[in-house]
Amino acid sequence: MRPEYLVGRRLERVLASWHRYGAEPRTGPLDVWLIDSEGTTTHITTGSDWCLIVGTSLPIEGYDMAESGRVEVAQVHNETPFADHLGKTVLAVHEEADPSTGRIALELTFDSGRVRYDSWSGDLRLSSK
Repeated sequence: MRPEYLVGRRLERVLASWHRYGAEPRTGPLDVWLIDSEGTTTHITTGSDWCLIVGTSLPIEGYDMAESGRVEVAQVHNETPFADHLGKTVLAVHEEADPSTGRIALELTFDSGRVRYDSWSGDLRLSSK
């Protein structure tokens, strides 16, 4: 899926999933879902081949993994770089790709700054600029 459809849409909500093991702080996020002003939910995660996957799908429910901990899904407030951009309109989308693995990074530009997703050794990383 080409994420250029996000341009001109306002970011209404952000949900994310995190892995929790016992009392340790959560790690991740594993997945991020962007809900825009058109009601579209954009899912961003990493694939088993370490590429960045972008598509439309509804958020999952959290689930228990017994001894391995649990995955929690919740609305994002200050836990990701998107906190400063809620209610803002996406002005531009930029993708980076590797010929052998596919999409490796996605950057969304808002008038309030930029948020970058990338895949690093199979982990989803988010940063702001």
